[in-house]
Amino acid sequence: MISMRKRTGAINQGQITDVPGIKVGNKEDLDALTGCTVVLAEEGATAGVDVRGSAPGTRETDLLNPINFVEKVHAIVLSGGSAFGLDAASGVMQYLEERDIGLHAGPAKVPIVPAAVLFDLAVGNGKVRPDKQMGYEAARIASNQKFKVGNAGAGCGATVGKLAGFNQSMKGGLGSASIHLGNGVTIGAIVAVNPVGDVRNPATGEILAGAYDRNQRKIIDSLDILENQSALNVSAGSNTTIGVIAVNADLTKAEATKVAQMAHDGYARTIYPAHSMLDGDTIFTLATGGNKRSVDLLGTMAAKVMEMAILNAIYTAETVANIPAYRDLFK
Repeated sequence: MISMRKRTGAINQGQITDVPGIKVGNKEDLDALTGCTVVLAEEGATAGVDVRGSAPGTRETDLLNPINFVEKVHAIVLSGGSAFGLDAASGVMQYLEERDIGLHAGPAKVPIVPAAVLFDLAVGNGKVRPDKQMGYEAARIASNQKFKVGNAGAGCGATVGKLAGFNQSMKGGLGSASIHLGNGVTIGAIVAVNPVGDVRNPATGEILAGAYDRNQRKIIDSLDILENQSALNVSAGSNTTIGVIAVNADLTKAEATKVAQMAHDGYARTIYPAHSMLDGDTIFTLATGGNKRSVDLLGTMAAKVMEMAILNAIYTAETVANIPAYRDLFK
């Protein structure tokens, strides 16, 4: 049972770590305002991915194509730092190798660690990015317990609503949610929310975060900005929302890929515009094993739980570096 209070945005809900076999670790630099989030599946999980944005930064996503050889992954990394942040995945690989976790490959076990990054270099100190050490530390502290959201991990430097320029953006963040489907099956989501457009409550249509006009003290509708500006003051790739769906069900790679594809409906219902030329929107799916469940059911609920996680990120984000957050503007 999920309860919500519409105006304050307080949500009582689970997290992706409610899914058996999933651990999460966050590490951030609160001075530089960047960080990374590691989703561990140490026993291995069947994985799929769907990249919808036109400016992605990713690692090992080709490996997840159902026609390719590797069946299971051992972690997913979500990171700030733009393409520099992909280095965090190397630290996660080191952590897993030290624990003899990985794909048997002759003389070595090779941990399979796909990753996706978002752009947060305009926040804090852009010369400091998540690196191998930060990734290692995030993996080391990962657990199946409740973890911090909002200005944590990959959401540390995340922002929302940059179509009118970065100076009018609001704070994005890291969010998570879970839904119990019955018969012991749980589906969960984690997401770092950093879109060029705005975030809306799909139940009410209310714009929660976006381009904030400080003089009029209101959020500008991103669709109005798109209609009225012939040229946008935004760089491609300087945004991006990245997330992971996890479920303790038995899926093939093709089915996991389909669930990731359907989960993007959660982006489309909350982010305007989603999957733009200026975003690198990406969703991974991890299936840790268990009973077979309908892909249509899992994909539908993946979209719902992703929608919940995106709202959770906005409701829990905190004002930082003069970038206002929903909780401070609309208490």
